[in-house]
Amino acid sequence: MPPDLPSTVAAPVSVELEIKRSRFLAHLSPAADLSAAETVIARCRKEHWEARHHCTAMILGTHADQQRSSDDGEPAGTAGSPMLDVLRHRALTDVVVVVTRYFGGVLLGAGGLVRAYSGAVSQACDAATVLRRERVRELVVDVPHAEAGRVGAFVHSWAAQHRAVALDPEYGASARLGALVRLDDVGTFEADLAALTLGAVTALHGEVRVVSVP
Repeated sequence: MPPDLPSTVAAPVSVELEIKRSRFLAHLSPAADLSAAETVIARCRKEHWEARHHCTAMILGTHADQQRSSDDGEPAGTAGSPMLDVLRHRALTDVVVVVTRYFGGVLLGAGGLVRAYSGAVSQACDAATVLRRERVRELVVDVPHAEAGRVGAFVHSWAAQHRAVALDPEYGASARLGALVRLDDVGTFEADLAALTLGAVTALHGEVRVVSVP
């Protein structure tokens, strides 16, 4: 089996940290792509237009293969990179975090800035609802309309018991039923379907998808 996929977050969260009169506002948000991440950053900049710094970090892609960060005027390496390190350590992807700093008049030094920015991101991650990523296979079952009720009830019941997702049925010349099934469970689904139909019905294999689950 391939290694576990990075997780993501279910919804945006915001936290505030105050250190020596400087306020650090961390906003962590899911982001499906670079455009979505940039939209979040622009919104934070507009909302807190009077703040001195809006440091950012993002990790994107199913395998976390797109990563970037910005110190936004803070000394090099004291903000964006430590923020990115937290996201990496939490094994997150398809997320963006913005830490807005309102300067309180007291210099924190390089070490203090690293601790402040990374600490703000850590608190935001702690407050977020994390979703696991799983690979699932789309399985499709074509049956006569007369069998749609019985087989459809099996698909829904099986999905509920095996953390799968039953798809909406489609009706044409036959009834098309389907489910998104975890890769490890494909064989079990096929065996249970064969037992139900005495081997008369087999599942067609569709594409592998990546889904987010609690």
